[in-house]
This record gives sequence, structure tokens and C-alpha cells, in this order.
Amino acid sequence: MTTLFETFDLQGMTLRNRVVMAPLTRSRAPDDIADERTALYYTQRATAGLIISEGTPISHEGQGYLFNPGIFSAEQIAGWRLTTQSVHAVGGKIFAQIWHVGRVSHPSIYKDGRLPVSGSSKRPVGAAAFGYDETGKPGFVEPPAPRQLETSEIALVVEDFAQAADNAVEAGFDGVEIHGANGYLLEQFINPLVNDRTDHYDAGTVESRLRFVLEVVDAVVQRIGAKRTGIRISPYGKLFDMPLYDEIDTTYTELARQLGQRQLAYVHVMNQSGFARLDNVIETEGEAGFNGLLRKMKAHLPRTALMLAGGMTREHAEQMIESNLIDLAAFGASFVSNPDLVARLQNRWPLTPPDPATFYGGGAAGYIDYTPYSAS
Repeated sequence: MTTLFETFDLQGMTLRNRVVMAPLTRSRAPDDIADERTALYYTQRATAGLIISEGTPISHEGQGYLFNPGIFSAEQIAGWRLTTQSVHAVGGKIFAQIWHVGRVSHPSIYKDGRLPVSGSSKRPVGAAAFGYDETGKPGFVEPPAPRQLETSEIALVVEDFAQAADNAVEAGFDGVEIHGANGYLLEQFINPLVNDRTDHYDAGTVESRLRFVLEVVDAVVQRIGAKRTGIRISPYGKLFDMPLYDEIDTTYTELARQLGQRQLAYVHVMNQSGFARLDNVIETEGEAGFNGLLRKMKAHLPRTALMLAGGMTREHAEQMIESNLIDLAAFGASFVSNPDLVARLQNRWPLTPPDPATFYGGGAAGYIDYTPYSAS
């Protein structure tokens, strides 16, 4: 029987288990540079088979959260290098999630007060960036309508992703995960109800809506290789004003087919609806909705690992791995408050609940002060 705690071959990279630490924005980096606390935070959690870093912006323009360590300057590369060296010193593996938020940003984050840019011109209603409020204090702020990227600018953003991948390898990361999920820039092109373009990236066909994401993937692969490249997606996700649309299955099945041809290291799917229908995922062939889509995508990824995140537990992860629906299981919030999560899952020790008040911003509290399990 395949278990969550067996080693896994990720395109020639041996992971010591199938437990993945999902990317988690923490907004703890002064001057947007990873520091000693960042290194300690990740090293505490390095018993995961793979760590995926918090989203690291590919450019200042791509940033939507204050105190978020980027990967576009020499100082940021050097800052991340301490983290990667520390994780590797204890036998861990770590990918950088490279990120452009698109319209989910705010002028207060930029020194010149510019508008955020996007593939769309539509304001993300109900979304929130982490910038400066009217009193100048850090906090969640409502993004304005963005400036739509000119066609000629898109190649520059693609190059920013490719350069960020290069920078990540220079910083010592084992690979990168392209952030194409959760309502950020790539998904702003993919979703036909958000994409209001009139050029060859428009919403008219699946091919045109996927053009940008595949250009990013191909540029990153050309720089660092497919074996070092993953991508995160969130079909059926509605974060940051991402409306559902009729062509979701068609869109993401085609994306999976394209990604499977490129033989990436992994495709990381974020399930924002949890696992209320887990039994149907395992037992039902051809089911509609998220569960059926997962099956369709897996069929197109024979050489690419499929990773799933969202409401994950040990039981759910083992059922889905044993049923060959996924290869790797990503855990998010439970890693915040359980640095020794792998041992707790394996030994069925109780989990410490996280404190949501300390998720974003602040100091050591709620960041590096959670302790390993002790029976006493």
C-alpha cells in the first residue's frame, strides 16, 4: 500500500515523504527581503518532503502585499540564499513560488502610487491587498480598477517570470512553482468573465485565454528546465472576484494536456471547496465539477506529479494517494502552527491550532515560536 510517508521521485529529485508544505503568505520580511527569521521558519518545517515558499514577487510591479520577500533584486536573492542553505542543511527540499498578483494590489504599495496592472481592466470587487490604509498603517486595503497591460508589455512580464526562475536557482532553490491560482495575474487571463482583452490574449477561445500562462511556463522551462518547474492552479476557485464559468472543465483539461506534454515536475491544484465529496472523488467515474475535473487532469499527466491542497488531512491524503488520484498532498495552515507536522501526522499526535490574528505581519509570535509536540 502506498502511504503518505514513503519517499517520492519528483523528476529525479527524491522527496523523503509525500507531505508538502503549501505556500503561505506571512508578510514578515522587512524591506521585502528574506532574513534570519525567514530561514528559521522554513528550517523548522523542513521535514516536509517538499516546501513551497510563500509567494515571492517577480517584480515590484507584481507585489500585492507589504513585507513580502521578493526574488527580483540582488539583495533579495542573497536573503533567500540563507533560507535555502538552512533547509538543505537539514535534508529538506524547497521550491520558490514565483508570483505576480496582477490586479490584486494597491497604489500604496508602490513608491510612485501607480495603478496595479492586469490582463483585465475590471476591478476585483471584494478583494483585498495588504498595503497602507488612509492613516498610513499597514493593513488590508481594497484594490482599485487596474490598468490593463498593453499587448507589447506582456512579453516583459513573461521575461520577469523567467528571470525570477533564474534568480531562484541562483538563490539555491531546488525549483520554482509558477503561481497561476487564487485570482492572481495568470488566472486573470484564463477566466473569460474577467479577461476583457481584444488582442490575441482575449477571452474568445480557450487557446487565447491560455496563451499567456503557457508562454510563462515555456519561458521558465527554457531557463531552468521542466524538471525544476511546477505550477499552481485553482479551478472552481472564486477568490478575489473570480466568477465561475461554463468552460472551466474544458479550460483546465486542455491546460493539463498542454502541461503534461511539457512534463513539468508537478501540477499543484488548490481545492478551495474542501473535501465534502471525497467519496465521490474516489468512487465515481466521469463526475462533473471539481472532482471529475481532477480525474480528467490526472489522465493527462502521466509523467507529471499531481499535487492537491485544500482542507487536507492525513486520512484524505492517504485515501487519494492510494486511489492514484494524486501523488502529493499539500498542507497549509496546519504547517503554520505545527513545525513538526510530518511527525504529528505519522504518529497521530494532536495538532496545535493556528492563531489567525498572527497570520500576516508582526514579529516572532505566531511565526517561529510554535513548538514541536511534547506528551507532557
